[in-house]
Amino acid sequence: MKLVSLNLNGIRSAVNKGLVEWLKSEQPDVVCFQEIKATPEQINVQDFEQMGYNCYWYPAFKKGYSGTALLSRILPDFVSKGIGTDLFDSEGRVIRADFGDITVIAAYFPSGTTGEVRQSVKMQFLQDITTYLNKLKEDRSKIIITGDFNICHKPIDINNPNKHLQVSGFLPEERDWFDKFVALGWVDSFREFHSNEPQRYSWWSYRSGAKSKNLGWRIDYFMVTEPLKPQLKNADILDTIMFSDHCPVVLELKDL
Repeated sequence: MKLVSLNLNGIRSAVNKGLVEWLKSEQPDVVCFQEIKATPEQINVQDFEQMGYNCYWYPAFKKGYSGTALLSRILPDFVSKGIGTDLFDSEGRVIRADFGDITVIAAYFPSGTTGEVRQSVKMQFLQDITTYLNKLKEDRSKIIITGDFNICHKPIDINNPNKHLQVSGFLPEERDWFDKFVALGWVDSFREFHSNEPQRYSWWSYRSGAKSKNLGWRIDYFMVTEPLKPQLKNADILDTIMFSDHCPVVLELKDL
């Protein structure tokens, strides 16, 4: 199984930049999008369906904002949307799909960069998603959660870490949450294959030529539960592929 995750910062813009053609060449089995910023009526869904994808769209109530999607060549056994919290569910942040004994969750974590109110919302989301996942783990042992976490976990995951210690996305309380999350039995799949590799990022600001200078942040992840660790085949960041200010991240699983 090959999975790709990508924050699109607008699916219509990404399509205009060649997203559909890239998917045709990449041929992932499961695709997880964040920040689609559109409803299905605003998307040429046939472009994706003609490639053999079963498509599940979860737009935000607010037009042109947030939203996620999960596309799969494999027909899921079960699909659900939301985590049972009205605020986050109205923003279309979480989709779950089950494929046999494996659960895939596409998630778009809130950003706290616009001020204290949204930072507080972000911290609440971290609590709520943890509760949701802990409950899910009671019945499902093999879980993948992927998407834009809007958090750099370690200093190796961000450029000039000392300059960002008070910046949302690298705050001590956010990184502490990530430490505790890993301690609950979650594995950062990328670091299983690139344990000490620096300057590997998935997001770059549009400002000040950040991409050309590689002044990036690694905020897009494939996190998996411990029982899936033996099935990890490869994980990587496709940092030459740009349809937005994020690049795709990829995970490959092997059969056991």
